[in-house]
Amino acid sequence: MTRTVLAVDGGNSKTDVALVREDGEVLATARGPAFLPQSAGVSAAVDVIGTIVRRALGIAAPPYADHVAAYVAGADLPVEEGWLRAELLARGYGASVVVGNDTFALLRAGSGTGWGVAVVCGAGINAVGVSPAGQVARFPALGRLSGDWGGGHHLGEEALWHAVRAEDGRGPATALTDVVRACFGAATVEEVVVGLHFGDLPADRLHALVPPLLAAAADGDAIAGSLVERQAEEVALLGVVAMRRLGLLAAPCEVVLGGGVLTARHPLLTSLVERRYAERAPLARLVVADVPPIVGAALLGLDRLGAPPEAYARVRAHFLREEDGTQPSAASASGSFSITGER
Repeated sequence: MTRTVLAVDGGNSKTDVALVREDGEVLATARGPAFLPQSAGVSAAVDVIGTIVRRALGIAAPPYADHVAAYVAGADLPVEEGWLRAELLARGYGASVVVGNDTFALLRAGSGTGWGVAVVCGAGINAVGVSPAGQVARFPALGRLSGDWGGGHHLGEEALWHAVRAEDGRGPATALTDVVRACFGAATVEEVVVGLHFGDLPADRLHALVPPLLAAAADGDAIAGSLVERQAEEVALLGVVAMRRLGLLAAPCEVVLGGGVLTARHPLLTSLVERRYAERAPLARLVVADVPPIVGAALLGLDRLGAPPEAYARVRAHFLREEDGTQPSAASASGSFSITGER
């Protein structure tokens, strides 16, 4: 009997699942709400997976697959991975379960060798490195608490901070003042601040400031430019430090870039990132993954099953067709499941 993998890519804004056969055939995919174990709790986060599978993929009860490969945000520490794995095993979602941070899925999806470094910059920022021998370099990735800066949330916060100071006279003039007003449809930046303070405006709207911030930087605004410079520096630091820890600086190494801030390929940010890697890790080859992280989760699941080589190509081909729009997504074919709050 052909075995199956339930692949999970759980993020801060959505959760993707894919049911994949051992031969690489993608049986179904679906998308549901965010995977938030650190705020909603482990049990509630795992409920999200079960709900998506039952309602969208039409599987009534566990086990859902022979193996569960879950690569998720919120599994930033090994102990958190252990908690999530124990919960999935207790639910009987699959006979075997592997849980890892979602950066591992990004690396597997984008790397041609299965090792290297992955840097994700989406709502937040994180990185992981894996050596050819399987050694791992990672970061706690707990936000400012663990020294992190960057991603849509921090960029949005910084844009708002500079805009309000420019408006009230505490800081230099910047185009970000108009950016904030326009993005929130407000007459003043102070109006936006008050709305966020009282919860009348959702904090995740700050992410929408990133594209106009990048545009303002490209147009020469000094404050916006300094934020883009800082973001490029953080993307480079994470990757170079991971390579240094694993001894990968002296030989060619792939650096897979992912997350919405980087995959948007804004010319200014991209050029700044490329310049920093060229200076500090000249043998590194930057790669923007051409398939979504759910592919990496599926491939890691197939690794566990010892799938044949052709299975990997089949999975990639399926999702490349979806990305190109040359075939309907399995999610739409099976009835994509959505809950308010999903991006």
